[in-house]
Amino acid sequence: MNKKNPKIIFFGTPEFAAGILRTLVENGFDVVAVVTQPDKKVGRKQAVVFSPVKKLATERRIKVFQPVDLKDAEVIRGLQETRADLFVVAAYGKILPKEILEIPEFGAVNVHASLLPKFRGASPVQCAILTGEKETGITLMQMNEKMDEGEILVQEKIEIEKDETADELLGKLGKLGAEMMAEFVPDWIRGKIKPIPQDSRKATLCRPVRREDGRISWNSTVGEIYRKWRAYHPWPGIFAIYKTKRSPKRLKLAKIETVSCAAIGEKPGKVIKYNQDVAVQAGKGLIILKKVQLEGKREMEIGEFLRGDVEFIGNILE
Repeated sequence: MNKKNPKIIFFGTPEFAAGILRTLVENGFDVVAVVTQPDKKVGRKQAVVFSPVKKLATERRIKVFQPVDLKDAEVIRGLQETRADLFVVAAYGKILPKEILEIPEFGAVNVHASLLPKFRGASPVQCAILTGEKETGITLMQMNEKMDEGEILVQEKIEIEKDETADELLGKLGKLGAEMMAEFVPDWIRGKIKPIPQDSRKATLCRPVRREDGRISWNSTVGEIYRKWRAYHPWPGIFAIYKTKRSPKRLKLAKIETVSCAAIGEKPGKVIKYNQDVAVQAGKGLIILKKVQLEGKREMEIGEFLRGDVEFIGNILE
């Protein structure tokens, strides 16, 4: 092995991972292959869509693996044949089995978007915003067969801004993770980094985000609803059920503002006029609607929406 430029296989799928892969390649690291999720078919025409990692790997002419089953003997053999020295993993979407983790001499290192052991699991960025954290960060972790329980190699913190949404925060964390990994690899190969076991007593878990998680409880405070909007922007977004004349439909609250001190005293969920704005009564305070999207329709400014539905004011959203 060339200690100055070890052979790397990169495991990842979304844009967060693609940014880290791009930094490794542009810094001259020898990425011999990538492993990413199988292609998806989307839309009515079932068009095939590549993951951001596959798009980048294809542009850079890097070999691509897209296994359905990581325990498949042919998949394992294909990875072994690359003779990679190190695996780098970032938001791949599957847990690597022991047979794969044992392939590279220097193991598999995961780029995780939280300060482990806090927020293990699939949605650390959303969890950090939902729980009102003031800071988060990136952990480079030596992987084992369990989810996010491996030893910590490097950690760096960043602040979470007051109005920052999940996509904005994830973008910042992706850049941080890329910079950290580029600095980390040479030191790791030379044995300059000492792994530190996690304190599992301090661990918290984050399950995958589901579409239904975006449903609003109007008994919540405006602060809780606003954090939910930030955490689930852009997907799945937050929504309520609007009982139209024809049938109940989801109403996505695409853009909102808050008034925490307003004491209107209406039933939670009621749509009202508030000065020049349209608002919804929360358990405490008001949610000001700026942009909405009714199920089956396009997103629109609230003024345009009202022109098409004059009976919206006074309705109770559920």
